[in-house]
Amino acid sequence: MKTAKQGVYFWQGSEACAEAAILAGCRFFAGYPITPASEIAEHLAKRLPQVDGIAIQMEDEIASIGAVIGASWTGAKAMTATSGPGFSLMQESIGYAFMTETPLVIVDVQRAGPSTGQATKCGQGDVMQSRWGTHGDYSAIVLSPNSVQEMFDLTVKAFNLAEEYRTPVILLSDEVTAHMREQVAVPSIEQIEIVNRKRPKPSDKAFFGLTEVPPMPAVGEGFNVAVTGSTHDEYGIRSTADPLVHKRLVERLNNKIQNHAEEIAHVESYNTENCKIGIVAYGCTSRAIYEAVEYAETKGIKTGYVRLKTIWPFPEKPIKKLAESAEKILVPEMNLRQIFHEVKKVAEGTAKIIPINKIGGGELITPEELLDIIIKEAE
Repeated sequence: MKTAKQGVYFWQGSEACAEAAILAGCRFFAGYPITPASEIAEHLAKRLPQVDGIAIQMEDEIASIGAVIGASWTGAKAMTATSGPGFSLMQESIGYAFMTETPLVIVDVQRAGPSTGQATKCGQGDVMQSRWGTHGDYSAIVLSPNSVQEMFDLTVKAFNLAEEYRTPVILLSDEVTAHMREQVAVPSIEQIEIVNRKRPKPSDKAFFGLTEVPPMPAVGEGFNVAVTGSTHDEYGIRSTADPLVHKRLVERLNNKIQNHAEEIAHVESYNTENCKIGIVAYGCTSRAIYEAVEYAETKGIKTGYVRLKTIWPFPEKPIKKLAESAEKILVPEMNLRQIFHEVKKVAEGTAKIIPINKIGGGELITPEELLDIIIKEAE
């Protein structure tokens, strides 16, 4: 089997991610074993050689992200997978990838932290790190699956966004979503949108500007291109003393994402125009909202929700719309109020924002717990 054929499969989340990466065109993986992300590396170690790709175990996460950046500059679609501690080690090189406009995908399968924490337990503590983990001014694209199907769908989307905007993209998964098994419907290859980076014409010389997303040459194609993490002009030439060059570069790097934030950011929403209680959730925690909302409505409580498929850029408009209807908005998270503060920025003054937090032991916020709070807040 070269790539997964059309059909329904019973996959683990990690397997769905790996198979989607191959369908999206990924042909290079570099990583280092870490719980709970190792299954992605293991599956790709078996599958990539079958599609003429390369999977390599590096000596650590710093080397892994460096290898992925290098592979992308040879023209390959490339990815890595890790968890919180490894993600922390990658941050400086992730900043380099933002600055050099290197398309790649990083899968962060979250676990309970900080530090080594509870390596086998689920958490959602990397939300802010995924946005602000590296230094300087940059705009991140971060996707959040809540099912095995979305591990498949959003992995393809992550590669497409990386290629379209020439930027690193983070798939922010978690231990529960990566390890559970569910049915996954794989469409035919003709039905899957595959985006490839803009390639240069023989006459092109500016690979870091002049257009919002410039073309990207591959090493060995004969283009004279300098790749540096230092401030550089449109031709890649270092210019570390000129404030105008730096302003022009960094503003473009941010604007190419922020100008398209509404196109990039996707949510699943329900009853946002006619609810008394609203919920904003994401990742594995959001799986509890469906049953809780269903039961709340049988008790006559008008309830709606916004589920974040994209965490960054933050989907402000759907949250504002929810706040215009709901008197109160619940924000369940397996951390200590990370997205809560973003919801508060957007909706405070319009609706009351109520945090629901659980950390440690990998215990999910259950539908029953969420329903109890909905009933309490509706009184």
